[in-house]
This record gives sequence, C-alpha cells and structure tokens, in this order.
Amino acid sequence: MATPKYRRILLKISGEALMGGNEFGLDPETLERVAGEVKGVHELGVEICLVVGGGNIFRGIEAGARGIERATGDYMGMLATVMNALAVQGVLERIGVPTRVLSAIPMATVCEPYIRRRAVRHLEKGRVVIFAAGTGNPFFTTDTAAALRASEMGCNALLKGTKVDGVYSADPVKDPGAERYDALSFHEVLSRDLKVMDASAIALARENGIPILVFSIQNAGSIADVVCGQGHFTIISDGDARV
Repeated sequence: MATPKYRRILLKISGEALMGGNEFGLDPETLERVAGEVKGVHELGVEICLVVGGGNIFRGIEAGARGIERATGDYMGMLATVMNALAVQGVLERIGVPTRVLSAIPMATVCEPYIRRRAVRHLEKGRVVIFAAGTGNPFFTTDTAAALRASEMGCNALLKGTKVDGVYSADPVKDPGAERYDALSFHEVLSRDLKVMDASAIALARENGIPILVFSIQNAGSIADVVCGQGHFTIISDGDARV
C-alpha cells in the first residue's frame, strides 16, 4: 500500500460527476463507487472533507438566464448541494464511514450548521466532513467554497475530481489537439485564463499555499492514487514541477 502524501485533504466533486450516464439527478452506482474510494482513502489515515456541487440538480447561473434573479437562483443551487451532501453521507455511513454534513445555510433538522472549530474537531475525530450550501452567499461558486473551506480547515491539498485527467489548454472533448499540462503555477492558470476553477478560488488557494490537484473522478481508484502522488493529474502550485 502506497503512503499518502497529504495528511488532510479537501475533495471537490461536481454535481455532474454524480450523474453517471444520466442527464440529471444521482446515479446510485456512481455514488457507491465514489463513496467506496473515499472510504479507502479514509482507511489510509487521511483526514477528508468534501464539497459537492449541485449542477446535477440546479444551476443558479442558468436559472438567471431564464428570468430568475441571480441571487435567488444561487440560493436554489445551494439547496441542491445540501441534497447531494445528504446523499453522499447516506452512502458513506451505510458502508461504515462516520460522516457529518455541515451547511453554510442553517437547517438544524437535517444537518449541522457550519462552525469552523466544530468541523476541525470532526476531522480530528476521524469523521469525513461534507460542507454543503457553498459559502452561504450568492455569486460564489462551489469551487470558491472548496478553496475557502480548504483554507479554513488547514488542508494540505485541494483535489478536484472532473471528467478529464488534468488541466488542458482547451476542452479536450471539443479540441482533440488540446495540450495537457502535468504542472502549472497559480499565475499561469490565471494569466492563461484556463477554465479549471474560477479566479477567486485559484487566488484563495495561492494566498494560503494550498496545491490544487485536478484529476478524473471517473477512473477507478483515482482518488487514492492522487493522494499518494500517483496516477494522472495536474498539480497547480507555486512551484513549477510536479510533486
């Protein structure tokens, strides 16, 4: 068994990654697989927190384009992330992983309110912590929420699970000639306007010295591979070489 390179991580998963082959909603098989991989990393002794997007249920930006006020649409999207967080928690606990959901929008009947010290204590006790409802504010993406929570929790790395195995110069699905990067600096991501995460998330991670590792969540065992410094991923950091 490989040795983990990071003691505490935040895993960011898009809502779309949980759809599997569906056009919307949650795919039970995908949920089971992702939960199983999180359990495997947890058993390596790594402290894990998660941020799950809500795009498989509702996207605030798209709602804004259809006539719903942007702030209202964003709040609806935050509620979608709570639904996804509860789904992931249910599967994790069914396979024996102690899990807590903390929401930036208080809803005491379904989960705990987000309190930083409480979240840190959960991690120290070996629980997987899922952060829901983004930052609790409109106009901020779940990518920014992930960078914020990773900073608050003192995480050693932010892992972003996507549909491709790293960062490319363009969408590799639309452009087969797109260049793939093994390593990038925060400055390069911002200056080249690479669409891996929004600029505020990149800036926040840079300010707090948290490397971002972008990998494909669709590959079996990929989470453990990345945590151990193996597999295919792009690392974004202040350095210019992959670690």
